Formats: sequence, C-alpha cells, structure tokens
Amino acid sequence: MTTADDLIATVRTYNPNTNQSLLNDAFLFGAEMHDGQFRHSGEPYFTHPVAVAEILAGQQMDDATIVTALLHDTIEDTKASYAQVEKRFGHEIAELVDGVTKLTNLQLTSTQTKQAENFRKLFMATSRDLRVTLVKLADRLHNMRTIKSMRPEKQAQKARETMDIFAPLAGRMGMQWMRDELEDLSFRVLNPEGRNSILRRYITLQRETGDVVQKITADMRVELEKADIEADVQGRAKKPYSIWRKMQEKDQGFSRLSDIYGFRIITATEADCYRALGAIHQRWRAVPGRFKDYISQPKSNGYRSIHTTVSGRDGKRVEVQIRTREMHEVAETGVAAHWSYKNGERVENRFAVDPVHWISSLTERLDDDQDHEDFLEAVKLEMYTDQVFCFTPKGDVIKLPRGATPIDFAYAIHTRIGSACVGAKVDGLRVPLWTRLKNGQSVEIITAEGQTPQVTWIDIAVTGRAKTAIRRSLREEDRERFIRLGRELARVAFENVGKKSTDKALRLAAKALAVEGLEELLSRLGSAEITGREVVRAIYPELEQQHGDEIDQGRAVIGLSPDQVQHRGACCQPVPGERIVGITFRGHGVVVHSIDCAALADYEDQPERWLDLHWQEGTHGAVNTVTFDVTIVNASGVLGRICTLIGEQNANISDLRFIDRKPDYFRLLIDVDLRDAEHLHRVMTALEAEDNVSSIKRYRDPGLASAGRG
Repeated sequence: MTTADDLIATVRTYNPNTNQSLLNDAFLFGAEMHDGQFRHSGEPYFTHPVAVAEILAGQQMDDATIVTALLHDTIEDTKASYAQVEKRFGHEIAELVDGVTKLTNLQLTSTQTKQAENFRKLFMATSRDLRVTLVKLADRLHNMRTIKSMRPEKQAQKARETMDIFAPLAGRMGMQWMRDELEDLSFRVLNPEGRNSILRRYITLQRETGDVVQKITADMRVELEKADIEADVQGRAKKPYSIWRKMQEKDQGFSRLSDIYGFRIITATEADCYRALGAIHQRWRAVPGRFKDYISQPKSNGYRSIHTTVSGRDGKRVEVQIRTREMHEVAETGVAAHWSYKNGERVENRFAVDPVHWISSLTERLDDDQDHEDFLEAVKLEMYTDQVFCFTPKGDVIKLPRGATPIDFAYAIHTRIGSACVGAKVDGLRVPLWTRLKNGQSVEIITAEGQTPQVTWIDIAVTGRAKTAIRRSLREEDRERFIRLGRELARVAFENVGKKSTDKALRLAAKALAVEGLEELLSRLGSAEITGREVVRAIYPELEQQHGDEIDQGRAVIGLSPDQVQHRGACCQPVPGERIVGITFRGHGVVVHSIDCAALADYEDQPERWLDLHWQEGTHGAVNTVTFDVTIVNASGVLGRICTLIGEQNANISDLRFIDRKPDYFRLLIDVDLRDAEHLHRVMTALEAEDNVSSIKRYRDPGLASAGRG
C-alpha cells in the first residue's frame, strides 16, 4: 500500500510548501480509525481513502482536499465523530468530510421523485464547496476501478448509477478524462461483450491500416513546422464507450463510422491556435457543420478550444482540437483548476472558472418551488450537454443528440413527417433545414404532399433513425441502378480473391450479413452501405486469416530476388500485417523497415536502394521480436501479473530490462516474440486494460537502424 511518505512525496512534486505534518497526521488518523476494516477484495479498507487521495493529488489539489480524501469515510464508517475531526483538523476539513458523508448517503437510484430530491440535495451540497463533489467523484472512480470484487448485481447497480449520474457530472465540471474513464469502466460492467467487440474491431482496423494515429500525428507536425508554428500534437483512438454511443446514435456499424480518432494541437499562444487551424484546413478538407470555436465562446466551466473535423488519410474523418497550454490545463482538470498548485503556489490560470460563479450559474434556474419532475428535467438539461430537448407546437418534448437539425426532429416524430418535410420554424421563425437545434426551442415542421427525401439530407441529418429512413427512401428510388452496380462490384471483389460471385455465394453472404435477400445485398453494395470486402469476408473468412502451416521465416517477405537476404530493421521492428519497404546494403542484403520508420529519412535521396516489399499471406511464426516501453505501478506481484498477461496471449518474453526505477513506479523495456500485427495489438490491449499498467507504447529507436544489417 502507498505510505504516508509516498503520498507526501507526490504532493511535494507540485506543492513543495505542503503542510507535511497535517498530511501525515491525517494519514495516521485514518489508518487508526479504519484499522480492522477490509474491502470486498480482502484488502485493508484504508487502501481506498489513500487511493482517492492519490487521484486528487494527480489533479494537484490543495492540502485540505487531500486530507478530506484520507478522512472521507471516517465519520460514516468508524467511531470518529464530526467534533473529533473538527478539533484535530479544523472546521474547514470537518465541513468537507461531513459534506462527502452526506453525498455518500444519498440514494441516487430510487424512484424518480426521490431521485429529483436527491439531485437537489447534491447540488445544494456542491454549491457550498465544490471540493466535496471532487472528492466524491474521485471516490467513485476508485470504486469503479476495483468494482470486480463486488457481487454481480451490486456491480450493475453501481455501474448504472455511475453512467447516469457521476460520469455526466464529471463532464459537466470539465473533467473529461474522468468522464471517459467512468463511462468506460461502467460500460465494461453493463455491456462487456459490446466493449470487447469494439476492441476487436480496433485490432482488425489497425491490422488493415497500420498505426493511423502515429501517421496522422506525424503529418500534422510536418504541416505545423512548414507554417513555423511551435506546437505539441497528440493523437488517440476514442474510448470504446464513445464509439459504441456513436454507433447507437447513428445506427451504424463500426466500419461505417468515420471519426473514431481524435487529435489535439497544443500551441503557445491564442494567435497560434488560429494559425494552426489555417494550416490544418489548407492541408485537409474541412467537414461542413463540424466546426466549433470555444475560444471566442467558452463553455460555462471554462473550457476553451477550437474543434474541427477534417478528412484525413484514406478519406477517414478525424476530429482535431486546438488550444493553448493554459486552455489545455483547464480542459484536463475543469473546475478543479481553481485549486491547482505548481511549485508551491496556487496557479493563476486566467481561464480557470471561479467555482462559486460556476455553481451559482448551474443552480440559479433550479428553483426550490419547482415540482420534482420539472426539477429533474432542468437538471438533465444542464448536465446532459450531449443531448438537446426541444418541444413540438403541442408542448411534447423530443430528445435529440447534440447537433441535431429540424430533419432529425421531423423523423423523431414520425417517418412520414420526416419524408414530407419542406421547411421548419424554430421559435416561430423560418430557418434552413441544416440549423442546429438548441435546448428548449420550439420546433414546427412544415410538410408538403409529394415531397420526398433529398440526397443532401444525409449530410444534414445526425440521428441514425433519420439517416436510415432517408437512405431507405433514396435506395428505393434508385434500387435498380444500385443493383446493377452492386453486381459488378461483387464480381470484381470475388475475382480479386480467385472466387466467382455466383447467386448462391451472394445469398450466403446476405444471410451471414443479416441482409434480406440477394437484391437487397446488391442494392446496399451499390449504394456503398457495405463494401465488396465485407461481402467476401462473410463467406470466406479464411482469406482474411489463412490457417495451416507456418510460413518459413526465410520466405516471410515478398519482393526479394532469390539471392537477396532480408533482415528486420531493429529500429522499427516491423511485423507481418504492417506496410514495409526494403533498403539494400551492398554485401549485407536488404533491411526491412516499417513504412513510417523515422530512419527512412536518411535514404530519401537514394531511391535506387528502395524496394517495395510485402509480407507473405498466411500464418507467421511467433519469431518477430517487438520491444514494449511499459510503465507499471511499483507494487508486489505487478511484474509477475504483467508477465502472466503476456503469456496468456501466447506470446513469449525474450528479454526484460529496467530503465527507470522510482518509489511509485518502474519503467522497463520488454522484448516479446510475436506472430503479426494482430498478435501485437492483442498483447498491447491486454496490458492497457490492466489497472497497474500506467502506460504502454511500442519502443522504437532510429539509432538502431544499422543494427539490422549484421
């Protein structure tokens, strides 16, 4: 378990002037009060308050908040009293601990009337001191991280409560990282198969396209350097729950989603934000209707950033956020930025919101005289900012995703209304159909007999229901043309794998893809709703991953002449499934590099030495060594658990070396022998899911480029 000295050392990294005796006294008092108590996992109970304190220390919170975290369960679960805590630690901390205790005792999953009243209490408690809510959120985060030790029915209850209440609250407070993690942890409990299916699709996508994030990040850095803009570029694949939610909202499969990657550009100045936006838009085509300027119009929690979506590599859409470092600090910590310390001083971040003003703006509309139903509706309008609630002329409420248009509103009422839509009035004023609706607006749909959906509506609509209905109507109009085109596309796709697209084969594919009949399959293929590759894969999955004898390592690469010997580049360690090129060396053969290897820059002016290479299709042996850069928690049994996880993925560790040792973590390089890119990503996914792994990335060293020749 983390000791008092460990925790104090963490706090001292951002606040050298911390009151060490106060933190140490709180640690000892909490340990004494919880002595003899244990968690469901069998661990001493006090490990939980310590973990909550560590989470808040990670947010660089003040001493009072850290102490509150250590003591947050003492009044409720031990013999300690409010008076005792107040006498020993002061009135401020006693009030904070008491506030957390009252929040903990709220029953947030009972009837709607009771829930509305509890919401009211929650916001009233929050309005006195927002740190109470920050401690409670950290408390819930650690409970969700360790939820596996609870009974299954208790897990489901806590996960649903977290998804409905605490995750949106974290998001509303600007702590998006915490919202993402709370949602993902809840998703893991409530729909494990759905989450695993998203992870499997990520693995398949990376096997087919390589590391898209790394490629696009490198492309963006090049464009920014050309424009002489100093900036940090970060890229990531979106969280499984975020992808799942988009799939449900848009009623699309994973392969049909476009913006599954997100990128951040962090600049030095506000002016550089707009210059960076110009550089990105000059290089990639901006997607209409997907631009937001939260710098000129900040969110109420202080969030500032420019959001845009562009068509990146291979036509894939990627979201880009552009902001300064000050803005990024607020974006990471939200309202908590008000208490952040650096070098022993409270940070004066001009973008951090005063919590008193923020919470008053949140509660000023939550009138004590409202009935429970109105109050709950008002809370949802404030908290669930990814949804909008609009009204029909009769006063009925229509719930839509953020960014929805009058077309989405029309189809939400009825498909017939949507198809006949010719215009809309919002709050009595005629507006274009592409207008983005806002909370509380009244919308009237204008219809006309004989009207049918237009092709442009697909890009205007946001909801899956509207898009599906529009496509269905358009498909019926152009069905014959799509069927003819689909048959030709099927013929080409099957010929590419040496097969024939017979009607029997296509009917089997339709059945496997849950499509109603041959003509429907061809129609969807012709209208680009499914791809020829998906049709082939439906009945010939073995062509995606052939089984049988392992490929001899000597013929693993295609494109070499009989007398050429190939060596894997030690700098980038390419594996089957990744795009590769070869560089010839006289007397040493060919060194094989990943297409994105940084060492290739040394040979840009020597095109005669480049070879276009491909991996042999089939099953490769687990002989391709890849080095992982892993940071793990310094605790007993963690390293053994990591080795076990790798072994469970049928991978062998060929070497392991420590490169950094700290009191709270170890950083090490692990050499693992793998078959291919899918095997690689399977191992990385298993390690990333482990709570004790702080970070994992692929280790690449361009300085080792010459090591592959020997």
